[in-house]
Order: sequence, then C-alpha cells, then structure tokens
Amino acid sequence: MATDRPVVVYPPDEEGGRRVRINGRIAGRAYSARDIAAFMQEAGLQSFDEMDVVRSALIEWRGGGPDVWAS
Repeated sequence: MATDRPVVVYPPDEEGGRRVRINGRIAGRAYSARDIAAFMQEAGLQSFDEMDVVRSALIEWRGGGPDVWAS
C-alpha cells in the first residue's frame, strides 16, 4: 500500500508498541501519542504535540488510529 504521507504508524505489537516510520526510515517504537510527537520533534517539527498527532494529515495510521495501543 503506497502512501504520500511522510509518517506511517504501524499496528500495535504484542507489547502495545507501534513502529513509526518517518520519511522512509524507522524512527522507533511508540507507546503513546506523546512518543510520536517526540519523534516528529526530532524530525524537525519542534512545535508538534500530542494534539497535532491526533489531527495531523501527515500521519497514516495502520491497524487503528491514535487511540489504539493494544493488539
């Protein structure tokens, strides 16, 4: 599945973590929207916060949206 969104959040794993890919590179594993916001800040969007994660069109959510953290 191709996407034009620079951020992909993958389905939760058995430990509740979700892989996060930014611009084609794995940024890490997130356990909350706060973690995704931190990855976005590291990628250059310093003002990105948890509410931006929930609302952003930059993010493709796979396997559930920002409220899904368990498999």
